[in-house]
Order: sequence, then structure tokens, then C-alpha cells
Amino acid sequence: MERQYYLPHSPIEFHFRQSARDFVVDEIPLYPFSGEGEHLVLHVRKKNLSTWQMVDIFSNHLGIKSRDIGYAGLKDKNAQTKQYISVPKKFEPLLENFEHEGIKILEKQYHNNKIRIGHLKGNRFFIRLKKVNPTSAFKIQEALKAIKKNGMPNYFGFQRFGLDGENYKKGEAILAGTLKEKNRKLHQFYINSYQSYLFNSWLGKRIQISKLLEEFTPKELSSIVNLPEEELVSMKAQKHPLKLIHGDVMMHYPYGKLFHYESEEEVARFEKHDISISGLLSGKRATRAQGLAQSIESEFDTITSGIDGARRYGWIYPEEVEGEYKENEAWFELHFTLPKGCYATVLIEEIAKREIQTDEHQE
Repeated sequence: MERQYYLPHSPIEFHFRQSARDFVVDEIPLYPFSGEGEHLVLHVRKKNLSTWQMVDIFSNHLGIKSRDIGYAGLKDKNAQTKQYISVPKKFEPLLENFEHEGIKILEKQYHNNKIRIGHLKGNRFFIRLKKVNPTSAFKIQEALKAIKKNGMPNYFGFQRFGLDGENYKKGEAILAGTLKEKNRKLHQFYINSYQSYLFNSWLGKRIQISKLLEEFTPKELSSIVNLPEEELVSMKAQKHPLKLIHGDVMMHYPYGKLFHYESEEEVARFEKHDISISGLLSGKRATRAQGLAQSIESEFDTITSGIDGARRYGWIYPEEVEGEYKENEAWFELHFTLPKGCYATVLIEEIAKREIQTDEHQE
């Protein structure tokens, strides 16, 4: 997959490696916990452990099955992360003597329900970039200003695709019936990876078309991208770096109903961050784009059975974006908040205008 970046600057050199010191994540709950009920909610801090590994540690300590432990989202392994998990309240006494070098229980409270996947608002990140010279620091600050104003592409991060970046091929093979995976979690993970690959490919194509509109006239571009000249004229007039196409599936932002882009009024709403474009996670029963937008989306809609589809924001708006350059250490420190399911490493790659290489597989 060739990543398409929308920011106009040249690539920026700096050193970034996920670690507990330089990559910190704080989960933001979807709602306050009730303080009563049959579930014990633990606010935990983990270091250098995946969420699945942490859940296994708690399940072994409590003598319960992993599925009895609730969590809202998966957090990176090579990081310091804080998140909430839930266990049945009756096991609370067994936690009095819980100790693990990679896990600390920060707080306990009660709640009526088990925490389930997706029950979080988002995540707050702290990231430290190293070996940053003053010129690069200036370019990073300008990139952050652009992201504050215009948002950023909501690609799936490298974590979805495995160490070699090719997990999606296993998912494609599973759906084609040429590969069997007995492990239920891996089976689902590989298929989701294929969905993510198709989504990223669609998003890259849309950014590529938007960038080409800056370099070519609508008449010149019409034969290249197979869109009518009048549609390209409409797209070129849009101020946002990602150009909408009639028939796109839009979503109210940061949550809300789906609807199709038909009226030019929606362009202004997109620029104001009231709505955002969505991309397809190919599969059964998902809403599809219409008209001209569908002609592009259909290239990346190859899953017709075996898994349900969905829509995912194609463009997001990070909040509380802050950056500080520490020239003596040659560090640039970032703070920002992303909606659930979005990848901090994608923001770093958009700033860097290049893929970020990591030494180890992340969750």
C-alpha cells in the first residue's frame, strides 16, 4: 500500500520509537461509571504489555476466563497506557494481593455493566520525537497548525497489518476459502486486516485525486480519473484538502447518522467539522456510496459474504493539539486527543510524510 499524504511539506527527519517513556496513552471513558453494580471497574496502567496479555494476566490471577473481563479498546504494547477494565465484583478480594511489574491498579469503582469493546470516547496521547533540529521543529509546528485547521486522514495504522505488513493477504485467502485459521481471534483479525487494507486503499485513492486537482485542470484530469469534468470543477472549488464527490456517504461528526452528499451545503458543513466523509469497510449489509462516488468506492468493495461491513470516518479532527520543541534535548513533544479507533502513529506519519518504521510488532 502506497500511503498518500495530504500535507504539502517535504518529508521531515526525526527519530521515533514506541516505548513506555516516549509513547503514553490515556483512555477517555464514554461516560462516568455509576459507582454501584455487580461489576468492578479497574483503572489500570500497563507498560510493555498488549491489552490481550494484560487480560490473560488478570484472568490467570483471578481464575476466570478471559471473556469474563471487559475492556473498551486495544492499546499499544510498546507504550505506557492507562485504560479501564471490568471484572465481576465478587472477585474483588482476590485483587488485594495482585502484583505485576508491568501493571498497576490505579483506582477501583463499581458499575452496573461489563465494559464492552467500543465503550470509550477516545484517547489522549503524549508522544516524544527525538533528534529534531530547529528547521524540522518549525515544519512540525506548521504541520500541526494545518492538522488543527483541516484534520487528517483516518487511515488504519501499521498495527493492523503485522510485522511484514501482509496480514491482509491472509484475510483475503480466508474469505476466498484457500486458507483456514483455527484460532478464532486470529481468524477475525486477518479478515479485519483485509477490510482495513481495502479502506486504506480507497482513502489513498481519494487523497490522490484531491491532490491531482491542485496540479491539473478539470478538463485535463477528467480522462485520468474517469470523473465528469463538471464534477471535477465542483471538487476543485472546495476549500477542504479532501474533495467530496456527489454520492459520498457522510456522517455527522463526531458521531451520528449516515446520509449521502447531494447538496452543496454539505461542503460547507464538512469544512466546519460538523460532518465528515466515511469510507467503506467492505462486507455484507453496509451502506454504499451512490453515483459518481460509488464508481470509485466499488474498486475497493470486494467482500460480499462471510463478514458484515460497516462505515468508518475517512477524515477526523484531532482535538487539544499541542506541540513543544525542547531545543536543548532536540526533542519535540506532542499532546493530542483522537476519537476511538484512530491511530496516533498515523498522525506522526502524516507529519513526517513517510512511513514510521518500528522494531517490534505492535498490537
